[in-house]
Amino acid sequence: MSISKVSALLIILLAAASANGADIDTIGATLLRQVSPGLTGNGISVGQVEAPISAGTPPPFEVNPGAAGVNQPTNLFTWISSSGTAITFTNTVGTESGHADAVAGNFYGNTTNGVAPGVAHVDNYEANFFSDNYIASPQAIPDRVVNQSFVYDADVNGTHYPSNVEATIDSEYDDAATQYGVLFVSGAGNAGTVYPAATCYNGIGVGVYPGNSSTAPTYNGRSKPDLVAPGGGVTSFSTPLVAGSAALLIQAALRGDGGSDTASASDNRTIKALILNGAIKPAGWTNGVTTPLDARYGAGVLNVFNSWSQLTGGKRAFIESTSVLDGQPHPPGSNPGNVPVLTGWDLNSITSPDPLHDKINHYYFNLTGSHVYTLTATLTWQRPHTVVPAQPMSINDLNLFLYNTANGNLVLCSTSMVDNVEHLTLPSLPPGRYDLQVQKNPNGEVSPSETYALAFEFFNIALTVRQTNNNNLVISWPLAPQGFKLASSSSINPSATWAPVTSPVTADTSANRDVVTVPMTGAVQFFRLQRP
Repeated sequence: MSISKVSALLIILLAAASANGADIDTIGATLLRQVSPGLTGNGISVGQVEAPISAGTPPPFEVNPGAAGVNQPTNLFTWISSSGTAITFTNTVGTESGHADAVAGNFYGNTTNGVAPGVAHVDNYEANFFSDNYIASPQAIPDRVVNQSFVYDADVNGTHYPSNVEATIDSEYDDAATQYGVLFVSGAGNAGTVYPAATCYNGIGVGVYPGNSSTAPTYNGRSKPDLVAPGGGVTSFSTPLVAGSAALLIQAALRGDGGSDTASASDNRTIKALILNGAIKPAGWTNGVTTPLDARYGAGVLNVFNSWSQLTGGKRAFIESTSVLDGQPHPPGSNPGNVPVLTGWDLNSITSPDPLHDKINHYYFNLTGSHVYTLTATLTWQRPHTVVPAQPMSINDLNLFLYNTANGNLVLCSTSMVDNVEHLTLPSLPPGRYDLQVQKNPNGEVSPSETYALAFEFFNIALTVRQTNNNNLVISWPLAPQGFKLASSSSINPSATWAPVTSPVTADTSANRDVVTVPMTGAVQFFRLQRP
């Protein structure tokens, strides 16, 4: 079933306010630009698909290069609709859209609000034409990242299409993603359950925080959105913050920030795993063994600095691979080796030996010292290309486990049978040696071999304190990971009250540390870092 026969694209994400400089700070983009000023999206071609904000011929969908917040040269753009293609503004293929201007400002605007102001080119598509001619009837898409701040909506009231229609939309987007290497970043919607195209397997669905946006489960029980971002309370403007962050990470990967294997580092699976794994958990975040992401917040709130920091940990291969009879225990293996770093990623493959055995790739980590660690790990893989459009392909079943190697006990697992993402987070992991396992279950498999991306981070953070000559305390801690706030108390009793320290935090990029200066009061003071 072709989308063009069943749907009209109606924009329901429109609002008056877009992001601001504070949003760029919140997602770690300001800090990333301080640490690595050259990361602007340079060399990355992007797409911006816009549903017309009203009826009209030509349709009002276009970005105005000179609009406030955009401030880009006209020759950066190509405008594309059913009326043709244009490389000048104004033109006859469309007219200006205030919504498009606001999205562009957050995506690649050459101001303090734009995440990726240095992108190589922008293809600005009218959404109905894009859906009919690039998605339902596939043709090559020249853009590496495509932002979609709209949803597929059956009517202006936000009604979902029937589940079989939404499944078709997902399938066609997944095919385009795998065929042409495009990362689709789509708004989840602002009410109800998540809409296509944010429900597609191989893209990133974006909610908003703070604010209320569409939630899981999808029509077939999956966890979406993938994560959330700020953006004026609506997903139109949170979505381009994620798309811009993806452009930064792809640029960083291609220039070697993640090591010499730039093809692996820039792979869409790797970028998605890093984006999700760098997210910060807001208050109330939760997940489950078979629901890898929070129904409201996905993996959490976007932080591109954290994601980039994990990228720089480099590609780290599994230590050993084992197999067991399907459904049988798969404890840690016998190889004594360890992954040499505690923050990094991998793009690798896992192959079932036969239909009766599970395959397990083992990543061993040795956590030393006396302080507890925090773990986040994210596994992503893709839905394969649909060979027969009328019979959408399913996905291979991959799972993520954490075992204690000392006693062989299972610590935590993520084992969704319907998602193509698994996610672990654990804030209080004692020192020791652990086995992070990627498992392939042969039941219902689509193919014997699957390529996956794994992003991981184990960390503990110690505060450093020194006294200055003018009776101040200088307190510092590492820049990465972000998301912590300094708090103080007069007691360390379990019932003690911890108050936020209001002194400003300064990023010392030369030392890679966050720094706070507080006055000495003469009273007993304790300090610690807190996350929401």
